[in-house]
Amino acid sequence: MSSTLPPKRTSDADLDSGTVSPSKAVKTSAEGQIRHEGAPRHRHLITLLGPAFVAAVAYVDPGNVAANITAGARYGYTLVWVLVLANLMAVLIQYQSAKLGLVTGKSLPTILGQRLSKPARISFWAQAEIVAAATDLAEVIGGAVALHLLFGLPLVWGGVIVGIISMVLLMLQNKRTQHRFEMAVIALLAIITIGFLAGLFVDPPSLRGTLNGLVPRFAGSDSVLVAASMLGATVMPHAIYLHSTLVNDRHGQSQEGTDRLLQASRWDVTWALILAGAVNIALLLLAATSLRGVEGTDTIEGAHAAITAHLGPAVGVIFAIGLLASGLASTSVGAYAGSEIMKGLLQIRIPILVRRLITLLPALIILGGGIDATWALVISQVVLSFGIPAALIPLVHYTADEELMGKYRDGVWLRVASLVSTLIICALNLLLIYLTFTGVA
Repeated sequence: MSSTLPPKRTSDADLDSGTVSPSKAVKTSAEGQIRHEGAPRHRHLITLLGPAFVAAVAYVDPGNVAANITAGARYGYTLVWVLVLANLMAVLIQYQSAKLGLVTGKSLPTILGQRLSKPARISFWAQAEIVAAATDLAEVIGGAVALHLLFGLPLVWGGVIVGIISMVLLMLQNKRTQHRFEMAVIALLAIITIGFLAGLFVDPPSLRGTLNGLVPRFAGSDSVLVAASMLGATVMPHAIYLHSTLVNDRHGQSQEGTDRLLQASRWDVTWALILAGAVNIALLLLAATSLRGVEGTDTIEGAHAAITAHLGPAVGVIFAIGLLASGLASTSVGAYAGSEIMKGLLQIRIPILVRRLITLLPALIILGGGIDATWALVISQVVLSFGIPAALIPLVHYTADEELMGKYRDGVWLRVASLVSTLIICALNLLLIYLTFTGVA
């Protein structure tokens, strides 16, 4: 095997990796960097898949369940186009995050931490932590609701169980066992998919209605609010921060390695987001087909009761299992993201299990205080809306920076698409915040 010159790096000394000897280039990570002459290239690409599927869990969390079921139950197929558009933008955004990590070997929070002044760093960290906490709140509540639906457990005890199981999952997360953590989360993602798609096989949606739903339109100001919440639940700030971290152990130190990693990342992101998008659309179609006009479907508990009544107890149980898997997977990913945000911006690392305990407390207080779980989920999505521009704007800026990205900087069309996506997402989330607090809808 012949060694190759490293790609152009940033002028910062810590990004200048230098020339890599052939012996080191043979093995630069445990999962995907082994390259042999004559070895099947597709097999090595498959071993590189995984980070996008972990990030994709953020796109099928309990907040998505609440938003998409509400959309389908209230407006039928009208807002299918919102999910399709959101998913297309999510593919672009997550690929940008992965590319930043692969090319620089550093996460978005780390790059921000190196380039911002101390006051700006602390302020940025504070808002990112609030966003991560809001995300974690929604995931724990969703898992607790699922345990209540399945076993009748009090919500607070359900939250405790979700927290404990998420700690077990997080124990798999370190550089030596990163692949195991990814596989565990992907397994939960498979359960989520089965749980939320099962109802469509019992009561298939209308093909004509689905196709009509691809035509962009609204059904009054309230539908704009729901559409904005759907988008806010789809594009998650912590997934943007985390994806650039997840790929760091795959960071290539040769131009050939980086090219192949980016190729693998494109497949990884595309398939992961197709799966997550299918789950979200399935939730909306399920509600549009089986729950349209049914009273009480504006809460997860009400939606579950309606699904059980219309499609049978078996489908209701499968749905609740999918919701539980959604809460468990997404809260683990959320806690991991919060840890990496703190490490990157402040260069402080709290043991991830200690952090899990700290971030679990607000959710348990809300669950034990008798606050409506669905209302708490809605508020958490509004908080997330504040954090989306803070994650998107620097991501788009850095991936277009030639000094940082070298030959891998975004091309003109990718820069335009990223800018348009950022403007759309930020505008809709600002609209969500306005409509929520003014009560216009």
